[in-house]
Amino acid sequence: MNKLLLAAPLALLLAGCSTLEKLDVSSLSGGYITNSQAKSLTKAATALRKSAEEISESEEYYIGRSVAAQILGRYKPLNDAGLNLYVQKVAQAVSMASDRPALFKGYHVQVLDTGEVNAFAAPGGFIFVTSGMLSLVKSEDELACVMAHEVAHIAKKHGLKTIQTSRLTSAFTALGTEAAKSYTPQQISQLTAAFEGAVDDVVNKLVVSGYSRDKEYEADRFAAQYARNANYDPAALKGFLARMAQASASGGGVFKTHPGADKRVGELGDPAPSAAFRRSPERGKRFSASVSL
Repeated sequence: MNKLLLAAPLALLLAGCSTLEKLDVSSLSGGYITNSQAKSLTKAATALRKSAEEISESEEYYIGRSVAAQILGRYKPLNDAGLNLYVQKVAQAVSMASDRPALFKGYHVQVLDTGEVNAFAAPGGFIFVTSGMLSLVKSEDELACVMAHEVAHIAKKHGLKTIQTSRLTSAFTALGTEAAKSYTPQQISQLTAAFEGAVDDVVNKLVVSGYSRDKEYEADRFAAQYARNANYDPAALKGFLARMAQASASGGGVFKTHPGADKRVGELGDPAPSAAFRRSPERGKRFSASVSL
């Protein structure tokens, strides 16, 4: 992997340590704690960070940006501004109805120019959906459910949770050392290796092996909830999954990395739309005008 992709997350993390060094608590606790003691406590707390849940939103964004760069190195982006904007707007609608509506730099969607049926959700709000996947979508409600599934992966930090704990422990320990002001070449090398490995962990999970069944089922459940909250029909997810089951004979892509669509339909149950849900002719017109794959 190109080491330049790691410059942003590393620079951000190192800058964060610099900020901690400047902490001034002389006005707190009646002067019972010195700045030196505060710095030591801050470093100790930083060193104890070790899990995906403790990655900040800005750190998550820069890790996700490196993951996104790798995905775009494997797939060509589709040059269709109208379609990309439409899919972005639908994703934005369901993300606002999720339990993580606001991220460090928001949600970003890109359609990929490939007949492979697939979609990816990288940490930090980066969502990719293939033209092959969109060719199976038959309505805006179905598209909303597909986008909501990817938003759920991000909201539940499924990508971050694929990073090996040992990599995070190594990185956070280095960031919490007394040498935070001046990193040695060895520490820089350690951080680079840790974050390079972290990005590779996420990419391999998204593209090669896929999430575990329980995470896919969880993403489906929350996708239905987010779609319902956004006043889309969550039952459209079942219709889409049933169509995917029929198309699964093609193999590859989502069929290789996800549990069987028929099994996902059974696990999903029977989600119902909200009481305020009304079928909108405008949605049908928007969909027909934008998705013509």
